[in-house]
Order: sequence, then C-alpha cells, then structure tokens
Amino acid sequence: MQLEANDLLLFARVIEEGSFSKAADRLAMPKSSLSRRISALETQLGERLLLRTTRQLTITDFGQSVLQHAQQVQDEVEATLALTHHRQAQPSGRLRVSMPGDFANRQMSDFLSSLIQTYPAISLELDLSPRRVDLIGENFDVAIRIGDLPDDASLAARRLTVFKVGLYAAPSYLEKRGTPTEPEALMEHDALRLLGRNGEPAPWKMTRSEEQWEGIPPGRATANSPDLLTRLALNGDGILMLSDTFIRPYLENGALIPILTDWQLPSINVWAVFPGRRLMPARTRVFLDRLQAEFERVPCAQSLMD
Repeated sequence: MQLEANDLLLFARVIEEGSFSKAADRLAMPKSSLSRRISALETQLGERLLLRTTRQLTITDFGQSVLQHAQQVQDEVEATLALTHHRQAQPSGRLRVSMPGDFANRQMSDFLSSLIQTYPAISLELDLSPRRVDLIGENFDVAIRIGDLPDDASLAARRLTVFKVGLYAAPSYLEKRGTPTEPEALMEHDALRLLGRNGEPAPWKMTRSEEQWEGIPPGRATANSPDLLTRLALNGDGILMLSDTFIRPYLENGALIPILTDWQLPSINVWAVFPGRRLMPARTRVFLDRLQAEFERVPCAQSLMD
C-alpha cells in the first residue's frame, strides 16, 4: 500500500484549522474536493480518521496516531521549502546560548570573539549560570552541556568532543601528604570535589584492567566551579579530579602533577543541545557548524575522529 504524502498533509491541515471549510479556504481548494480526499485516505487506511457531524469534527484514536506521522511529513515539507532561504540568508538576530561559566572563560572566549566579528548582524546573548536552562520554555537557541543528557524527544543534540579526566595535585601538597599509589589511599587524603547536579559530590570512579574502584574521598572543599577548585589545587589544598582541558597550562609548567596515571577515569562528553522540531535559524546553524569545526581543530580533548 502506497500513501499519497499530499493526503497526509491535507489531513494535518484539516486538524490544524479545526474544520473542512477553514482548511479548504486556507488551501484554496473546494471543500467537496478536500472531503473526498480525506474519505479516500480513510478508505485506503481501512479505518476512520475523523467523526463528522454538521456541527462538530472529532478525531479518532487512530486518527490521532496518523496525525503524528502527518505532522512529521508537514514539518519536513516546510523545512525543505525554507532550506534554501535559510542557507543563503545572512545570519542575523539574537542568538541565545547557555553554557557553564568556567567552560566559557577557559575554552570559548576566542571562538565567541571570532563569531561576533565574522557575523556582525548576530547579537550574542550568553547565560553562564550552572543551571540547566529550559531551551524551549526560555527561548534559547543552543546549550552547551557537559556530561550525560536526559532523554528529551523535544531536543536534538550534537556531540562536540570528549574530555579526558584525571587526578591532579600540586607538588606542595604531595610533598606534605605523600603521593597515593592505589585508589583506596585517596580516602586518607583531602579531595577537592566537584558538586554534581543533584547537589551531592560527584563520586570518583576508576578502572584498571578488570579492577574497579568507586568512592567519595573526604572533601577539603566541594564546589560547582572547576575554575575555583583548580585554584585551590594550585595552592596545595587537595587532590583534584577534573578534565585536563581545564588545567593543561598547569600540567605543562609543572604546577599540577597527575597521579594514579595507571588508572582510568570515565571520559566526559560535551554536547551542543538545541530545539529539534523546528527549522533551525541561520544564526544557530553557523554557530553549531563553527563550534564543531573548532573542536575538531583544537587538540584540547580526546578527538572523536580517533
């Protein structure tokens, strides 16, 4: 059985307008022709989509299921018609982006400067709070999120890169407290712990071959700011678990030293999340494309191409 995509579009328009008369006017076609097309669709599917009276139009349970597919077809048609316009249009307008503040300051300042210089018609608005914004409810275009994503069918996501995670401490701390040689020894040390989204310290999980270890070492300090924890680590206040992307300069100059390097910690995914059920504005598209290219260019993380 082959369905006419146009008939699904007609059905979706009838439901959208709430009546055959309004839909026919919107489509500039006779009401009788529209009614025959919907009846033919019902016959082809073998079940009623609509219950019709002189005063009321009611969609059946089966019609509701078909409507979901019809709306997907409608969305694809509208996206295709607008694609050329959006590809060719000069990116402009307000671009609202949410990302963690420490990540923005450490990783994104040069990229954002290049973006606004290249596209002067884009007005960039950044939310650098640690909260997870409601992209659709708060009208954000993109959110940069680090870690696991909740399952949300209203959003689309593009993985940008993967950050490698390790344990680090200042030489002054290791001279004073000694260097742990096994994960269990961490429980006798001071930890600089990153606060999880649940309000609790994120556990430290480590593997070596078939061995596994998980624990939450005693906290010298716990915060939701990697930048602050890094500064405390530099002062010799404890052992830090963090992506080396944030502390690479301190590793290169010896201000921080990696420890327990024969153990592996889980890597962290970095995502660009955006509303996925509407046509993407040109400003959002260029932001995402340039962002992806930036992470592929800069060797600051474990490349997805490896």
